[in-house]
Amino acid sequence: MKQDLKYLPMLALTALIWGSAFVAQSVGNEYVGSFTFNAVRSVLGGAVLLPMMPLLDRLSKNRREAVTPADRKNLWLGGTLCGVVLGLGSGLQQWALEYANVGKVGFITALYIIIVPLLGIFFHRQPGAQVWAAVAVALGGLYLLCWNGGLAIGPGELLLFGCSGLFSLHILIVDHFSPLVDGVKLSCIQFFVAGLFCSVPALLFEQPTLSGILGAWGPILYAGVLSCGVAYTLQVVAQKHVEPTLASLTLSLESVFSVLAGWLLLHQTLTARELGGCVLMFCAIVLAQLPSRKKAAKA
Repeated sequence: MKQDLKYLPMLALTALIWGSAFVAQSVGNEYVGSFTFNAVRSVLGGAVLLPMMPLLDRLSKNRREAVTPADRKNLWLGGTLCGVVLGLGSGLQQWALEYANVGKVGFITALYIIIVPLLGIFFHRQPGAQVWAAVAVALGGLYLLCWNGGLAIGPGELLLFGCSGLFSLHILIVDHFSPLVDGVKLSCIQFFVAGLFCSVPALLFEQPTLSGILGAWGPILYAGVLSCGVAYTLQVVAQKHVEPTLASLTLSLESVFSVLAGWLLLHQTLTARELGGCVLMFCAIVLAQLPSRKKAAKA
């Protein structure tokens, strides 16, 4: 079992960058539309990864066999599917920031950690009692986070539920294609495809302007260069040396950092009820990622 704890700070830094990126996304909404923001940041993320490919190849020390036509087909098919789903999911997330604060967005987005094992049912992977317990805890957390006493939840929460579902699908697609292709190249293609995908609704409905994009240059640079390019690179390097469950638990700190970043940088606060929902959601995230007794016995 790979377990080099000195790489955990890299994963914690990744979670910090991703959690803080919600602030950049929220500020970016003041200048450009949701899909315009994601179109530009995604292209930036892909551009940052291009020069990093040779470096990551040397760090991983992988000597792959000659690339076959089947490899190329899997790479482009996987990159395209990932890009379309990621583009739509990130667009919904960006749109939700117009209705909800960054802390709430961070925690509800993290639902994908619980949805993924539930979707495994369709692939004949029956989740254990531990996952069902995590779902029950998460539902309690969502009730405290989202319910305002009315008969319906708000548009921001609805957008985030769709975003979490799409991110869950994205994880399953990556899980299928990543063993077949180079992970960094897959990510690079997905960012460019996501940028192209987001540019369509941006041009049709948002009428982006150069002045608006330049006005949001700071948030776009942070979200594109740091959140997409740098954070992804840190994750790829670190996860080669850290056991997956421990890596997932460390990365789940993203939701906690989103609350702290919203409080420190945007002076956004959560009510006691919403904070209680965040605590339950974080407990559900941790519970869903802990190794089950069955897996521990096999190890």
